[in-house]
Amino acid sequence: MKQEYQFLSITTKPFVKWAGGKRQLLPIITRNIPEKFERYYEPFLGGGAVFFNLVSQDRKVKWFVSDLNSDLILSYATIRDRVKEIISALEAHAENYFKNPNPYYYKVRENNPKGQIDKVSRLIFLNKTCFNGLYRVNSKGKFNVPLGRYINPNIVNKENLLAISRVLQSKDISIKCQDFEVALKHVGKEDFVYLDPPYQPISTTANFTSYTNGNFDYQDQKRLFEKFKSLDRKGAKVLLSNSKSKEILDLFEEFAEGIIEINANRFINSVSQKRTGHTELLIKNF
Repeated sequence: MKQEYQFLSITTKPFVKWAGGKRQLLPIITRNIPEKFERYYEPFLGGGAVFFNLVSQDRKVKWFVSDLNSDLILSYATIRDRVKEIISALEAHAENYFKNPNPYYYKVRENNPKGQIDKVSRLIFLNKTCFNGLYRVNSKGKFNVPLGRYINPNIVNKENLLAISRVLQSKDISIKCQDFEVALKHVGKEDFVYLDPPYQPISTTANFTSYTNGNFDYQDQKRLFEKFKSLDRKGAKVLLSNSKSKEILDLFEEFAEGIIEINANRFINSVSQKRTGHTELLIKNF
């Protein structure tokens, strides 16, 4: 029997849980977003919590979102263009998983599918069932996170996937896989840019930048700071999230008046007691 899909009017939310995701901080971040702008740029898209929150407000804006993680951007494009196939593939994953979670998870983790639907459904399935929903790859680009401890993971959120697909089909939304400097090349006066890079580690044990198989290191943080200054000179409005580390505070010293400290939990720490009590920074030039 052919399934009928109906696009529902629901608020979209991230389809993956991404390390450093911003859902818990949305109330604070949205209070620090300018009321008016004609173009929005987000070059470290990740799970897209801020983007989905803003786009659901029906603003008349051109949206330019991107990320350097090619598997993630492929997932956005595939949900946009082939959502019914993704839902069917995820339903098959869910059926097999609930029959025998442990061996099925590791079987899928070891697979290296070539087809678009298989690649994207694998990424979403692993994200929904792996430990803490943590996306991590090793130096060879191989996903290496163990199985999570879930009783009934929500592998197929059909309504949200359909809503995301509908939103992303807008001609006003551009999604690309590219480095942040390329993504921000055409930013102009009064545009709004939200920057959420992999955070500068606050300790050697806190170093987590492996969202792609090329780490985002301190040289990249300095490159991002230079771009922040360049955008400021152009008259763009820029908001940046990062850790409260000495390196970041020193880099952005000239923008000290625009630094806001916020308390945040970090859900990717393997020790639950260490997920609370962290301070992060919002840095803005307006």
